Amino acid sequence: MVMSEASPNYRKYERIQHLNTRTHIHVDEQFGRRFVRNLLHAMAKQYDVLFRLLLLGDSGVGKTCLLCRLTDNEFLSPHISTIGVDFKMKTIEVNGLKVRIQIWDTAGQERYQTITKQYYRRAQGIFLVYDITSYVSFQHIMKWISDVDEYAPRIVQKFLVGNKRDEELQRQVTTEQGNKLAQSYGMDFLETSAFTNYNISEAFTRMTELVLEASRKEPDSDLPSSNDELNDTEPDQEQQYSTCSC
Repeated sequence: MVMSEASPNYRKYERIQHLNTRTHIHVDEQFGRRFVRNLLHAMAKQYDVLFRLLLLGDSGVGKTCLLCRLTDNEFLSPHISTIGVDFKMKTIEVNGLKVRIQIWDTAGQERYQTITKQYYRRAQGIFLVYDITSYVSFQHIMKWISDVDEYAPRIVQKFLVGNKRDEELQRQVTTEQGNKLAQSYGMDFLETSAFTNYNISEAFTRMTELVLEASRKEPDSDLPSSNDELNDTEPDQEQQYSTCSC
């Protein structure tokens, strides 16, 4: 049966359809709001505390490989240098706490250091990475430490990493030299291999423990608050990305 638009039944049908549409929209809006609230609540419960960590060191020492081994459990080659800054996220459990870490991977080339230095001030822990097969990269650690002392928060935690331990035959920096340098600056030290996954988790877990300890000892210090929201676009520079290649 086809109703005429002028008939009373058609007008009644139109009103019912309009009411159904409004009800449907209202239900969709309510569902959307509930979904967003539940999603945010679930996300908020995924970790207890969050920190920002920074990887510093010369180009080619394997900073990106360390990051990708930790977050994606992969090692890719050949080497592609990071352009500007990249970051990845990882949640780890330390002392019964779920800790969300945002790890910034910085370019080692001189031309990018104006950009990367802006990230120092928001870091709570900084890895200083050298290549055990490159004595020059080891010598440059002192320069990187000087930059950290100038631009980073006063009690930022520093951690020395000698990477590429799997390339023992090409070693130019002894483990003892790494230990001695770390002790002279009051830093923890580990040798790692992104290729074999040696000491990767241990290094990041230990750094997280150090940051937690520092935050508890000096809660009112100039160390960035662990309750700050993570911002993947700060500072006000165009962020550029690299792939997981080293």
